[in-house]
Amino acid sequence: NRRLVNFLDFKVPPSVKPLNGVKTYDIIVDASRNLWFRLFSPVPVPAPTDASGLPVIIFFHGGGFALMSADSLPYDTLCRRLVKELSAVVISVNYRLSPEFKYPCQYEDGFDVLTFIECNPSFEGIPRNANLMNCFIGGDSAGGNIAHHVAVKACDKEFTNLKINGVIAIQPGFFGQEKTESEIMLVRAPFLDARLLDCFVKAFLPEGSDRDHPAANVFGPNSVDISGLKFPATIVIVGGIDPLKDRQKRYYQGLKKYGKEAYLIEYPNAFHSFYTFPEVLESSLMINEVRDFMQKQSTK
Repeated sequence: NRRLVNFLDFKVPPSVKPLNGVKTYDIIVDASRNLWFRLFSPVPVPAPTDASGLPVIIFFHGGGFALMSADSLPYDTLCRRLVKELSAVVISVNYRLSPEFKYPCQYEDGFDVLTFIECNPSFEGIPRNANLMNCFIGGDSAGGNIAHHVAVKACDKEFTNLKINGVIAIQPGFFGQEKTESEIMLVRAPFLDARLLDCFVKAFLPEGSDRDHPAANVFGPNSVDISGLKFPATIVIVGGIDPLKDRQKRYYQGLKKYGKEAYLIEYPNAFHSFYTFPEVLESSLMINEVRDFMQKQSTK
């Protein structure tokens, strides 16, 4: 397992010189806590389909809040793909990791990146026609969890240089004290089994907390009421061979219950992290769904 993690966490340097049509910059936000993001920009910059400019995706990587980084090979590769196939600019956030840094460090880092962009809208490397007024917050697995909480926090902030038009939750990592049917039936699921899940949750949540902590169970008994918030439209991507699929469906149902615009996309044969494998059919299908979602929200 350690060898696999080491392979997946192979670090890729930024490529200011374009590589396969994408160039990247690493932008420091706060060196004291190693908070930075990797900017992925298309080269040459494609002409947008309308006058609005290129959409911007602020992305949070997965890894159980404890593994990976913005310069890990799988996420560098995924973000490059998002740039090319969605005709977008991607900002991939390198947030602090557990267990050294527990909740709420990851959410604080994510929101501080939004604040940095708000205060520095013309930071190094960002294309002239990148439209910060057409931003999407996205993430996969643990990053999907972070994306939700950062979006909630952003609802209380009045931005002038950026606007969040949607949330892209790819197999988001939500939990609860009571095990769901999918968690029981898929204890040995590929890439994310029950033992690994338990380790991630314990390392992330504050000491003495259980899985009904509002960070983990966002619509559980201790959750925050978001009914009064102007929460962005959300697309929720679910895989049928993911032990967290029931929680992800409940997340979608919770958004609908609170009157939020939400869309559920489910791929019955998809495993956790399927989107990092371009050769998997569902990976391309997901890209198409995300593109349609972004285009719909961009025209509102």
